[in-house]
Amino acid sequence: MKAIAYHNYGSPDVLKYGEIEKPAAGDNEVLVKVHAASVNPLDWHFMRGTPYVMRIGSGLRQPKDTRLGVDAAGQVEVVGRNVTQFKSGDEVFGLCQGAFAEYACAPERKLAMKPDNVTFEQAASVPVAAITALQSLRDKGKIQAGQKVLINGASGGVGTFAVQIAGSFGADVTAVCSTRNVDMVRSIGADQVIDYTHEDFTKSRQRYDLILDTVGNHSLLECRRVLNPKGKYIMIGGPAGRWIDPLPRAINALMLSRFVSQDMGMLMAKVNKDDLTILRDLIQAGKVTPVIDRRYTLVEAPAAIRYLEEGHARGKVVITMESELAKKHISMPTAESSDR
Repeated sequence: MKAIAYHNYGSPDVLKYGEIEKPAAGDNEVLVKVHAASVNPLDWHFMRGTPYVMRIGSGLRQPKDTRLGVDAAGQVEVVGRNVTQFKSGDEVFGLCQGAFAEYACAPERKLAMKPDNVTFEQAASVPVAAITALQSLRDKGKIQAGQKVLINGASGGVGTFAVQIAGSFGADVTAVCSTRNVDMVRSIGADQVIDYTHEDFTKSRQRYDLILDTVGNHSLLECRRVLNPKGKYIMIGGPAGRWIDPLPRAINALMLSRFVSQDMGMLMAKVNKDDLTILRDLIQAGKVTPVIDRRYTLVEAPAAIRYLEEGHARGKVVITMESELAKKHISMPTAESSDR
């Protein structure tokens, strides 16, 4: 089968498009014929092997697993003998190991039925980003209706889902983004929008019950200043370094929480069937709509990751497995946004 593989850490140039062996589903797994996959910061961290601390698990000098990609949507091809919730032909989305390929395997517990009202490309954009937003707001943030919630980095992959999910909980949502994304984040439900090129949210008089920070471009003390006394600050990612960043910021947030009234910390999301099903229901109800910036073919996966690394993607970047497009080695239209 056709797939993207890499055998050394480095830039997107290490990614190679070619033939690899088709995977076989284990007893508790499903083999998925991938229709679309999406790109996450997680992918380029594995590709580059940074921060270096992650190589303890992924391989010190070279990657243990040569496949890349986790978010996927497609059709079930084969089910393992212990799988009970899916059958051949089912349209699914979730976490598949080595998703940048024509076929990929996934544990049954990390898949759900695809929402009927979205494309495979939209469904593939959901798993990591949307579950990160959902678990941050619901589990770590304990979000409640009527609360004032600020999303810093509202136009990115996690941010676009966070704006909509926070709105579905009945929160009053303030979105922080650049000038070119103001109309887009307003269209997906933000109640207020702050253009960070003209205004610094940490210097305003407004106070928030919950801040979800996907950027990390302000100090913890600056963010704390605009939190209510019992407010919560949750960081998602942040500026990455070569060794252990952004872990020091997360540790500092946890330590600071011990001495102040606010709760400050970081969340590491865990993809699971229950939360994928919740997101499917939100999407089918029209409360959440995936936002896609650009689409690439499988052979163009290096370009897709290179674009995401630039840090200016509006919503999600998707890789499509459309065979005719792959044969022609051309891109689908770029700089697209999904409207609600």
